[in-house]
Amino acid sequence: MTGRPVGKAAPAGRVALTVRAARVSFRLRVRAALVVAGGLAVLALLMALSMGRGDFPIGVGAVFRAVLGDPENHYVVMELRLPRALTGALVGAALGLAGALTQTVSRNALASPDTLGISQGASVVIVALTVATGSAAGGAGGTLASVGIPVAALAGGLVSGLAVYLLAWRHGLDGFRLVLVGIGFAGVAANVKWWLLTLGDVNDAGRAMAWITGSLNARGWEHVRPVALALAVLVPLVLVGAFTLGALRLGDEPARGLGLRVDRDRSLFVLAAVALASVATAAAGPVEFVALAAPQIALRLAGTGQPPLAGSLVTGAVLTVGADLVARTAFGGVELPVGVVTAVLGAPFLLYLLVRSRRKVTT
Repeated sequence: MTGRPVGKAAPAGRVALTVRAARVSFRLRVRAALVVAGGLAVLALLMALSMGRGDFPIGVGAVFRAVLGDPENHYVVMELRLPRALTGALVGAALGLAGALTQTVSRNALASPDTLGISQGASVVIVALTVATGSAAGGAGGTLASVGIPVAALAGGLVSGLAVYLLAWRHGLDGFRLVLVGIGFAGVAANVKWWLLTLGDVNDAGRAMAWITGSLNARGWEHVRPVALALAVLVPLVLVGAFTLGALRLGDEPARGLGLRVDRDRSLFVLAAVALASVATAAAGPVEFVALAAPQIALRLAGTGQPPLAGSLVTGAVLTVGADLVARTAFGGVELPVGVVTAVLGAPFLLYLLVRSRRKVTT
C-alpha cells in the first residue's frame, strides 16, 4: 500500500492511498475515508441517543450494553426502539445514495428523487389506496396497513421513475432533460395527491397526511428488512460501477472515448436510484430533502469533485436519524414526523443551491 497526492500538488482533500492486493488495485481518498469513519461514529451516537429517549429513559452507556447483550434493557432497546432507529438509518442511507447517483448522472446539484417525482408518485398511490379502502400506514387496516401500503409505495415509486425515464428519453437520456421532466412530473403528481385527499373522509385524509409527510413512528422489523435487503444488493453493485459513474460525469463524448456505453450505463444508475428511493419511501414515506442535501454535504466534507457514494450514504443516515431525534425531543410532548424536520432544514439548503447555481451561470 502506497500513498501519494493525486496530481501535481493535490490539496489535502485529494490525498489518496493506492491499495494493491494481488491483481486488484484501487485508490482510497484519505479525507473521504475519514468522512465515512467520522459519520459512522456520529451515527452510532445519534442512534444510541434516540434509543435512550422515551417514557422509560435509558442512558447511552446502557443502550450500548443492551445492544452488546446486557439483559437489563435488552427488550426495550432491541425490540421496541432499535427497529425505529435502524429504519431511519437505512432509509437515510438509501436516500443519500440515490441522491448521489441522480446528481452525478445528471451533473446537476438540484437533481434528487424528490425533484424527479419518485417520492410524489409513491404518495399518490398511497393516497389513492387510502381513499379507496379507508386505511393508511400506521392506522387501521390490518394486513393492508402492514403489507399493502409498503408494496403500493414501492410500486408507485417504480412506476413514477419509469414514467419520467421514458418521457425524458429522446435518442438517449440527457441529464438536464431528466431533471426538467422530473420537476414537471412531481408538480403534476403533487396536485393529483391533494385532489385525492379532498375526495376522502376527513379521518382517512388525516392518517394519509401522517404518512406522506414522512414518519418513523411505530416502525418495526418488517420495515427494516426490505430496506436492508435492497441496500445489500444495490450498494455493492453501485460501488463496483463507481469508475463508470465518474466517467459519465465527464460528459458523453469523453465517456464514449473511454469505451463506455453511455445510454445503457446512465440508465442503469438511474434505475438503481429509483429502486433505492422507492424502497426508502415504502418504509418511511417521502422524507424530503435528505436525498438532495446529503450528497452535497458529503461532497463539501470530503472535498471531492463529485458526490462521494459512501460518504453520501453515511451522511444521509446521519441526517435522517438526527432529524428524527430532533422531531421527538425538541418540542416537548409533541412528536413531529421526521419529514417535517427534514423539510424545514432542507428548504434553506435548496435556496442556497439555487443561489449558488445562479452565481455560477452569471460568472
